[in-house]
Amino acid sequence: MKIETVNDDSRCSSGTAEVWPATNATGAVRFRVGGRLRFLSHAETMRLWQRVCARVGICVAYTQGFNPHPKISLPLPRTVGVASDDELLVLRLRDERGLPNGPEGPVSCAAWESRTGETLRRAVPAGIEVVSVRLMASRVSFRCDSAVYEFPLRRPGCEGAQERRRKVEWVLTSERLMVERKSPKSRDVRSIDVRPFLKSIVLEDDGLTVECDVTASGSVRVDEMMRVLGVEADDLAAPIRRTRVRWNLA
Repeated sequence: MKIETVNDDSRCSSGTAEVWPATNATGAVRFRVGGRLRFLSHAETMRLWQRVCARVGICVAYTQGFNPHPKISLPLPRTVGVASDDELLVLRLRDERGLPNGPEGPVSCAAWESRTGETLRRAVPAGIEVVSVRLMASRVSFRCDSAVYEFPLRRPGCEGAQERRRKVEWVLTSERLMVERKSPKSRDVRSIDVRPFLKSIVLEDDGLTVECDVTASGSVRVDEMMRVLGVEADDLAAPIRRTRVRWNLA
């Protein structure tokens, strides 16, 4: 992920790599989630981060109107029960004093990132691990291109292993894979072809690794991957894990 400075056109008078404060910026927080916290829903994870940011005093921008909301987002929602090594939290920041800004005036982006990262690490509950914090341009946006999931599986017998191999080969050679998808907000059910979203599938002795594309029209869900691959909950030796996400910046 390429990092941009908050204000590329201004430099401090000493000519160093520091930047003078800008009023608006974007904070990109990469984090892991596991343990019991993997059972948090998307909305509950959002509330967790809102409370953490409020508690440590991060200057998150708010929407306008009668009922302002903090401008915090998780661009790629995580399925309940799935652990993740590569989550992204986007914070839209606003501080009239300037960003980055320290007690004695403007500081470098690196210093702000380091200080904010340490502050968040001390504030998050067990099950959340802050990996990195980056300060970026205020109007940067994030588009997910693909995500990788690992399905740790119990080792079957010889016959079961052959059946898994045949199932993966069948999925990879299929032109269409239709699944029934129910709308979360209604009882409507529609048929979806999830084959175009399955980029690669690797079967190993200890599990499956699936890379799926994420497009503007959507992607394949974790339960749908399990359905087409014939994986049941009892087949899992450990929680499903999202290990890597590929982002594009705009």
